[in-house]
Amino acid sequence: MATSKKQKQKKQKQQTLPTRGKVKKADTWDLSTLYADDKAWDTAFSKWEKQIQRFASFCGKLGKSAAELAACLKFENKFQRVGERLGTYAFLKTTEDTADSQYQRVIGRFQHAASEASQAASFMRPEILSIPKTKYKKFLQSKELKPFQLVLERLVRYKPHTLSDAEERLLAMQGQMADTADRAFGQLTDADLKFGMIKNEKGETLELSHSSFSALMHSSKRSVRRKAFHQYYDVFESHENTLAATLSGSVQCDIYYAKARGYESAIADSLFSDNVPLSVYDSLISAVRSRQPAISRYLDLRRRKMRLKELHPYDTYVPILSDLDQQRTWKQAVDVVLRSLEPLGEEYCSTLRRGLTSERWCDRYPNRGKQSGAFSCGTFDGAPYIMMNYQPSVLDHVFTLTHEAGHSMHSHYSAKSQPFQYYNYVIFVAEVASTFNEQLLSRHLMQQAKTDQERAYLVNRDIDAIRGTIIRQTMFAEFEKTIHALAEAGEPLTIDCFKQEYGKLLTAYFGSDFVIDEQLKLECLRIPHFYRSFYVYKYATGLSAAIALSERVLSGGKQELNDYLSFLKGGCSKYPLDLLRDAGVDMTKPEPVQTALDRFESLVEELDTLL
Repeated sequence: MATSKKQKQKKQKQQTLPTRGKVKKADTWDLSTLYADDKAWDTAFSKWEKQIQRFASFCGKLGKSAAELAACLKFENKFQRVGERLGTYAFLKTTEDTADSQYQRVIGRFQHAASEASQAASFMRPEILSIPKTKYKKFLQSKELKPFQLVLERLVRYKPHTLSDAEERLLAMQGQMADTADRAFGQLTDADLKFGMIKNEKGETLELSHSSFSALMHSSKRSVRRKAFHQYYDVFESHENTLAATLSGSVQCDIYYAKARGYESAIADSLFSDNVPLSVYDSLISAVRSRQPAISRYLDLRRRKMRLKELHPYDTYVPILSDLDQQRTWKQAVDVVLRSLEPLGEEYCSTLRRGLTSERWCDRYPNRGKQSGAFSCGTFDGAPYIMMNYQPSVLDHVFTLTHEAGHSMHSHYSAKSQPFQYYNYVIFVAEVASTFNEQLLSRHLMQQAKTDQERAYLVNRDIDAIRGTIIRQTMFAEFEKTIHALAEAGEPLTIDCFKQEYGKLLTAYFGSDFVIDEQLKLECLRIPHFYRSFYVYKYATGLSAAIALSERVLSGGKQELNDYLSFLKGGCSKYPLDLLRDAGVDMTKPEPVQTALDRFESLVEELDTLL
């Protein structure tokens, strides 16, 4: 009997993720601001789908009069507004459990209809751009087209990259096919890959997943971090050729569309819509590369303070002062986020508090099959929803919460302040609103620090945030530029090519003293953002702008705050660089990025002194 009791004491409790049906309702998002249930969605979808045929009634008439053009634009605007709502509901339901075939079918139906709609509306751009210049100018001055004046002015820029009606229709027909690489990557990494079970630092056995991998990388026990790292990447290595094929397919798709529309390159195509010059992208890379000695100094500091002979990638996420890490419940996380955001005013904070509590904007915790990571998904008519996979033991998840809340409040203000056609801000400015919130949280926590050790812990975290958001994302951006350029030059993008190019960048950015485990070269195969080309650089420029703007708001007065809130309300009513310039920061100049990197160096100096 004694032996049996001893065996029971040694038996470790296994932690597995709950199924979606077992998650508490209060911990899930309330999608009723979109549709009450699946039946309501289905009814609305059927009505919307029937509207697609109405596009044909406008074909051939857009150049006849301003009134005819306005009628078409109003119809399209209303159609897109309903479509946004339908598509968002379908998408959010698929993320709850990526293995649920019911919602794969739902989103499949929507995507098919959206592709049909894109084909039906494909005549609009070439027909509008065929209107004679003098007549077009006269149209722009009409009362009927005043709500769409900016839309039409921006459209003219695309004239060199707009094809004939037939060619535009062919491109539109390829919509679902073009997403194949992204969908295959998502299904493989989120639904099909299984990483097995693993023991944490407490000896508990838990399921290794994308979300638990993040928590394990923050473990104070090095053997746990090392085991999790290799077990996780072993699975990616066993599928490396498939993942290389999906990433290569995505790159080739980017190049195809850029060539089809007459852009000089895929990156030129990507930057065109935001009216961002290539110099902004290239100067970011140059600035970060020039600070490599400071990056190496920090990594060596980390190695010394952690008393390690060698620093491996799995040693770079855990706080140096890991014994200061704390458990933070969801309520505690919400409370500290809201306290840090008080400089943004009562309206901002009270709206966000309701969203994170009673109004249930957020889906809080991981469950089996749930999409990994976190995101904000705002719409014009619905709540600005947030997906989290919150882990109470990971401080970074508190920062993730305020990051996504920044996006959601940006959506909230833009939807309240702009008409539908101008509310949907672009990613370039979105990353400013989110990382601005992170800056306020970081500064708040530092101010509340009671000891040098606690401050050192937070300084360490701030350094790692800049390293992860500016330095790491810039490395990602250079990788994207490199692989697209190779493919454009006719170089096959094989698994060996990906690993070779990524390995070069790891050495260039982090230095020769940082041990690059061979499996780390596979990291490029697991980054979902690479399937949305030339997106990641906006994280780096966003944080650079956010550091400058947060200092401006915190040290300024009512005008500086109003400038920032006006920026949040701006949607896409101006180009992103103009919105930021009005808010107080000019991203065409090197100062914002250099200022952010100066802060990185000063924080490294402070951390060395504190420790």
